[in-house]
Amino acid sequence: MKLARDTWLIFQRQLHLLLRNPVWVFVGVFQPVMYLLLFAPLLKPALNAPTQAEAYKIFVPGLLVLLAIFGGLFQGFGLIAELRAGVIERSRVTPVSRLALLLGRSLRDVVSLLVQAVIITLLALLFDLRVFIGDLLLAYLMLALIALMTSAVSYGVALKVKSEDALAPLMNTVAQPVLLLSGILLPLAFAPGWLQGIAKWNPFSWAVDGTRALFSGDIGNDRVWQGLTIIAILAAAGVYWAARQFARSVR
Repeated sequence: MKLARDTWLIFQRQLHLLLRNPVWVFVGVFQPVMYLLLFAPLLKPALNAPTQAEAYKIFVPGLLVLLAIFGGLFQGFGLIAELRAGVIERSRVTPVSRLALLLGRSLRDVVSLLVQAVIITLLALLFDLRVFIGDLLLAYLMLALIALMTSAVSYGVALKVKSEDALAPLMNTVAQPVLLLSGILLPLAFAPGWLQGIAKWNPFSWAVDGTRALFSGDIGNDRVWQGLTIIAILAAAGVYWAARQFARSVR
């Protein structure tokens, strides 16, 4: 009960800070929207899709996973600013749960991601994208787990390195191969066999495949449940590791 109360208090404060400057939500969604408007129209001939709507069913899920990954991995910069301002230091004299310090922030990031995902989905509907609401909600669950995992890991790494100069290249080094080996922009079915073999070890490729299956209405596809299971396990592991970093930093 105390953990839930403390998490809610931290979440409320973090959400309040976000709402005071909501421009960051739209800054985060700007690049994906540009991909949606300027890149996606090229996919119908490239993918040999029968209709533009079918092309969007392939592209939009990958775009949403891209948003969840990158939106989470770079949240640590805000925590470093809080470290420098002494916010985390002052937390030492409070009885608030150290796990709640992480969960409140990460849940704020999940809510921000879901708002951006809804905006992109609504825009995609204008291009004849159609998806069942139940499948869409399950896809949003996948995105929420990804955002929870990546933001938690980002916070944990930020507490380790304590410097934007170290965090930026580190996160970029991780994000680049994740992007290329997950089939976010184009399905890996078009890739050479050796590249597909490597991509199978990338958990985000399973998430992308599962999300695409949901947008296609194939909720019974094995990739959906395999992706959800893999990402849920990694999210739990990421939260556990990051919580330990908070416990060590705030004693």
